[in-house]
Amino acid sequence: MGITDPDTYVEGVPYDELARLRQASPVVRVDDFWAVLRHADVRRVLRDPGLFSSQLGGTQIRDPATPSDLAYVRRMMLNMDPPEHGRLRGLLTRAFTPRAIAKLTERIEASARDLVASVAERGSCDFAALAADLPLLTLAAVFGVPERDRRLMYDWSNRVIGYQDAEYAVSATVDPSSVSELARAALAVRPSPGPDGSMPDPRTRAGMPDLYAYANALGEYKREHPGDDVMSNLMRHVGDDGGRVSLAEFENLFWLFSVAGNETLRNGLPGGMLALLSHPAEYRRLLADRSLLPSAVEEMLRWWTPVMNFRRTATADVSLSDVDIRAGEKVVVWFSSANRDPSVFADPDAFDIGRTPNDHLTFGHGPHFCLGSHLARVQLRAMFDAVLDLLGFVELAGEPVRLRSTFQNGLKSLPIRWAR
Repeated sequence: MGITDPDTYVEGVPYDELARLRQASPVVRVDDFWAVLRHADVRRVLRDPGLFSSQLGGTQIRDPATPSDLAYVRRMMLNMDPPEHGRLRGLLTRAFTPRAIAKLTERIEASARDLVASVAERGSCDFAALAADLPLLTLAAVFGVPERDRRLMYDWSNRVIGYQDAEYAVSATVDPSSVSELARAALAVRPSPGPDGSMPDPRTRAGMPDLYAYANALGEYKREHPGDDVMSNLMRHVGDDGGRVSLAEFENLFWLFSVAGNETLRNGLPGGMLALLSHPAEYRRLLADRSLLPSAVEEMLRWWTPVMNFRRTATADVSLSDVDIRAGEKVVVWFSSANRDPSVFADPDAFDIGRTPNDHLTFGHGPHFCLGSHLARVQLRAMFDAVLDLLGFVELAGEPVRLRSTFQNGLKSLPIRWAR
């Protein structure tokens, strides 16, 4: 089993194999693409969209099935190149006003404490299930979505990110009687598994009609009845060129946030917990010295690395670490490898909560550097602050269950226990 076989990841990220490949060559041919494995090369690819395009073939290893599917993914900010990418990103950045960020931070800290307090007396829980609610509550606040609709985002991201996982690909956990009218209308157009049990491709518009129905109705509503949430700021804002965010752009941003903004954190939180559980001495060190929490969070992000890879397409013939790449070829940066590059990180396989400097690439680099990195860090700090305060020392209470995916380093279940 190699680095492109989803079954490999059910057992864990193949760090030994990545290290072996990286030692052999920093840029190596795998299947139909070039895998970029060294920290310096990953940075170079990500900061040069002129040579390494997000738009030409999208940002996933597998190609979209048809030209119309490719045209569809190209409309997402994640798959844009300058100048279109800069225009949309600029509008979005301005929507995250200091006031909006402060309000979100307050809500995140309260939500994290409430979630952990809700299980404190039990003595055990599935931390992956508990942690999944924090990014959902955060995104509901960002969008001004009713909190009772937040589980829609859980199912959507399962279907998109977990398409290689039989359980997640058909995720449907929402009870239609418990959600808003807007959500019920979206659920009415949700696709069902076919006779062979498969769902339509979630990277196509036809594969996610329920998400788009909800996003369209929400965008219309925000334009007519703006609130004080980030997305209302966005819909209200007029750019320097007099342009506004179109409904189509809003729909695609909604897709990006409710999937990418949700899934990464949802896997980063239990991944961070598993890092502590696997290194009890570091866990006790953090309990004894809470000032280490910010650096512990950075080390969790490096050691676990939720998003394992992203694809670019070479726009011209180029040489990368003396390897010749031809125009049109796929170039895939491997964050799981770059974050354990021994030329950048001393003892890279060790989990060290005091590690400084910690120049990990978990949030990317260059023009596509993760827009939600600040909120991600706030959520990680808030959740572990609450765990340390309310649960103290926690232990593994069963076997973790990993997501079958070559893209997201995911945990579907993480049973934990503590002294009540």
